Amino acid sequence: MKRWLWLATVSVVLTVVSACAGKPAAQGGKLRVVATTTIVGDVVAQVGGDAIALTVLLPVGADPHTFDPSPQDLAKVADADIIFANGAGLEAFLERLLENAGGDAEVVEVSEGIVFIEAEHHEGEAEPAGDDHHHEGVDPHTWTDPNNVLRWVDNIEAALALHDPVHAADYKANADAYRAQLRDLDAWVRAQVAAIPPENRKLVTDHEAFAYFAQRYGFEQIGAVVPGYSTAAQPSVRDLADLEDRIRAYGVKAVFVGSTVNPALAQRVAEDTGVRLVFLYTGSLTAPGGEADSYLSYVRYNVVQIVEGLR
Repeated sequence: MKRWLWLATVSVVLTVVSACAGKPAAQGGKLRVVATTTIVGDVVAQVGGDAIALTVLLPVGADPHTFDPSPQDLAKVADADIIFANGAGLEAFLERLLENAGGDAEVVEVSEGIVFIEAEHHEGEAEPAGDDHHHEGVDPHTWTDPNNVLRWVDNIEAALALHDPVHAADYKANADAYRAQLRDLDAWVRAQVAAIPPENRKLVTDHEAFAYFAQRYGFEQIGAVVPGYSTAAQPSVRDLADLEDRIRAYGVKAVFVGSTVNPALAQRVAEDTGVRLVFLYTGSLTAPGGEADSYLSYVRYNVVQIVEGLR
């Protein structure tokens, strides 16, 4: 019944959209760009600058693993010239949204070209929505390593320049400046991590969201409260007991939980094992003016929290 009502609403919205004669021109004739998450949107904004009209689908604080688009999101997608997505299976909602919205936008997966970390299937982990199993079985959280975001910038710059060659020089200048900031960020992260004794560099998180970060900066992932790379998975009692045993055995100092998930299970694990519960940002930035309102400040905030939690 719920699906029928959703499709009925979709039909109404599509009728309204199709009644318009072509795509409405964006203000000032700018390229109409849609980004899925706030993190993707921020990086796109750094490269596109004033030459694009950018819309971000997911609101601040939304979990990309479980996001359910509204009928109003159809018009945003239908009117777009380019849609930038993280890819690697993160946006399980996107295939159905594109099918229902129509339009002729190019979909660019900004993580294309990154060497993905392969996933092991965990009992209780949700399967991807729809019939698209492209990238099934890989870790989609590529942005936790700033070096991967350098590849994002390459892909974003190339797509914008292809669709809008008039501003190609502007996109290149913006991209070059942002690449320099990302390289500086990587050096800063390395310097901060050096303050953590090597034997303390053990991560336990709410779900397996920091594998690229751990791989780049020399951390060992001891486990996660929710097994697998999606917050939609469900841990068993045995999973939680095994995790608590590992925390005690390895002398883990903190459990890190993302701002977009319910912290109840992570809090229980922290209390049972007598370790700290530390909050991070994972799938979303904060609102403008917040402590993690850009990708650069997001990484800095998380690293400071990790260093303080483990050293």
